[in-house]
Order: sequence, then C-alpha cells, then structure tokens
Amino acid sequence: MARGRGGIGKTIALLILILILVLGGLMWFDYLGVIKAKRVFAPVYKVLGLQQQTSVTGTKKNPFTGDLDEDRFAKRIESLDARVQELDKREEDITRLEEQNEAVSKELEERKKSQDERENTFNSQQKQIADRDANISQISIYLSSMPPETAVAQLVAMDDQDIIDIMRKTDEIAEANRTASLTSVWLMNMPAERAATVAQKMADKPATLSEAQ
Repeated sequence: MARGRGGIGKTIALLILILILVLGGLMWFDYLGVIKAKRVFAPVYKVLGLQQQTSVTGTKKNPFTGDLDEDRFAKRIESLDARVQELDKREEDITRLEEQNEAVSKELEERKKSQDERENTFNSQQKQIADRDANISQISIYLSSMPPETAVAQLVAMDDQDIIDIMRKTDEIAEANRTASLTSVWLMNMPAERAATVAQKMADKPATLSEAQ
C-alpha cells in the first residue's frame, strides 16, 4: 500500500512538473512573440513586470503593437504601398514619355505633309514648264514651216514673252539641226516698234515678262 501511494504521489508530482514546464514554455514563446497567448499570461507579465517582445521595431507609421503577426502584416502593407507608389511613378513616367512621343510623331507628320505639299507643287510646276516647252517647240515647228509673212502675222498677235520663247526655241532647234534660224527674218517682217521691243527684251534675257517691264 505504501508503495502504491508513493507511486501515485510521484505521478502527480511528475504531472505537475510537466504542467509547469508546459506553462513556462508557453509563457516564454508568448514573451518572445512566437505564439499568441498574451491575453492569458498578461496578468503574469504584469506581476513579473515583463513586456512581451517582438522581432519588429515600432515606428510612427507602423506603431509597436506587441504582436509579431500584426507587425509582419503591417510591414507587408508598407512594402505593398511603396511598390504601388513606385508603379504609379513608372506609369506617370510612361504616360509622359508617350505624350512626348506623340507630340514628336505629330510634328514629324506635319513636316512630312508640308514636304509632300512642296514636292507636289514643285512637280506641278515642273510639269507646267515641260508642257509649255513642248507647246513652244510645236508652235516653233509650225511657224518655221509657214511663209515668213504668215508666221509674223501669227507672232504679232501673241504676248512679247511668248514671241521671245518661240524665237529662242526656234534658234535652239536650228542650232541642233545645223540649219538657219528664221528669227531674224521674222523680226525684219514685224512692225519696227514691235520688233525693237522684242529684240531689246531678248537681249536683256528676262526670266518673265513682268521682270522685263
């Protein structure tokens, strides 16, 4: 009987010891902030004058809470906020760059449009010059095949600049064909005053009639 009572006593003592160790371990882990048991052990901490520890230092933005998980969550939120701000800044930079590229693209498009208009104008002018030159050449050939009096009658009805252009083209064709030009004959058969005016303008070589006047 004595042995049986002694064994029960040892068992109870062992259970009490185990319970003390378990409670002590829980208190220690709670003190370190590993587990959440501060509500249970808060009176004990108060009696012992202890303060629960955490692995996160409190800041003004993220004040100390005494809870490791909450502090970690707060740190994650802070990190996400910083990431969002960074992404927002990148988006602003990209938007600003796109606006700059759009402005440059628009300017280049306007320049190209202006250049195309100038080229079209130049090509149109060149075509007009080519067409006029072809017409002048054809008229020169027709007049050269006519009697001088008939050709002169056709010439005096034209503007001075047209007469000059036809005579110059006639000289050019005659030189290419190594034949005599009829321009001198035409001038001789024109009225003296008109012939003198045309001859003077040909000597001055005006580019246009307006420059000669």
